[in-house]
Amino acid sequence: MLDQTALRTELANHYDLAPSPELAAAHPEIYAKMARVVSPPDWAMFAPYVVAINQLKKERNAVILAHNYMTPEIYHGIADVVGDSLQLAIEATKVEADVIVQCGVHFMAETSKILNPSKTVLIPDMEAGCSLAESITAEGIAEMRAQYPGAPVVTYVNTTAEVKAASDICCTSSNAAQIVAAQDSDTVIMTPDKYLAQNIAREVPQKRIVWWDGSCIVHERFTAHDLNAFRAHNPDTRIIAHPECPPDVVDAADFSGSTSGIIAYVERERPAQAMLVTECSMASNISDNLPDVDFVGPCNMCPYMKKITLEKVLWSLHSMQGAVEVDPAIADKARRSVQRMIDLSQQLAR
Repeated sequence: MLDQTALRTELANHYDLAPSPELAAAHPEIYAKMARVVSPPDWAMFAPYVVAINQLKKERNAVILAHNYMTPEIYHGIADVVGDSLQLAIEATKVEADVIVQCGVHFMAETSKILNPSKTVLIPDMEAGCSLAESITAEGIAEMRAQYPGAPVVTYVNTTAEVKAASDICCTSSNAAQIVAAQDSDTVIMTPDKYLAQNIAREVPQKRIVWWDGSCIVHERFTAHDLNAFRAHNPDTRIIAHPECPPDVVDAADFSGSTSGIIAYVERERPAQAMLVTECSMASNISDNLPDVDFVGPCNMCPYMKKITLEKVLWSLHSMQGAVEVDPAIADKARRSVQRMIDLSQQLAR
């Protein structure tokens, strides 16, 4: 666990991190990307960290990969690449920098390390885990294989390196249907998200999909009753759900898609009002590019994603601590599963 007191003392000895309206005013191009959701006083507080981090990136030859669930000051202020799990996995293979800072959860940093074994991959907080990733083990994969002999294992990227290594191919919520449909077997094992598997089963009826009993703490808390009650009072609001939600929630929505799919849908459709049935930062991060869309309604916050803060990113780059390592033997097998996903996704997109 990070010693926050020692961390702040060390940073204070090297950087002036006091709120600075002057520094904030000197970077209007950054603030313009988050102005709808970050107040000027908050931007004055964030600006010293953003400036220091962006300078350190140059000194360390580092690149920051940030998931769509990061807070706006990270997403817009310091990230070099933003996206969903598939986008970040693909971009990780193109990185030329010496250092990758993963603003996301631990399995994402592992994936970057798997794809870039010779690079330094940092995660600002080692405790940024994932309830979904923790729900499955390599032993669980073996149990599923024993129960369904010969069935290929399609594993969500929201898993540890050991689980990826025990699988045949990975998938993300944006390419799961295509990956499953492309498997030769009539029966396909999907792990670990049961709701994603159940939703994909309806998209790919020609396959018999069996699943592990895992779920995401963010998306499993949404209910169809809540969505229907909201719609009753807000009939013109477009409801957009992530496929990690239960199937009846997806049924109650107007559209379901991955985080990148959600962004593309809202950009294309431009509804007057939209409710994003996913992690809270999604709406915050896309709102400034969509000033004509009013984002309303409830959302759930991921406690793991929110462990990543500007302060911790600065500490990570300053100290070069938080390096993610993966056993080479496991990494080789996991890389095979991830690369198969990337290659198949690109092949199917042609």
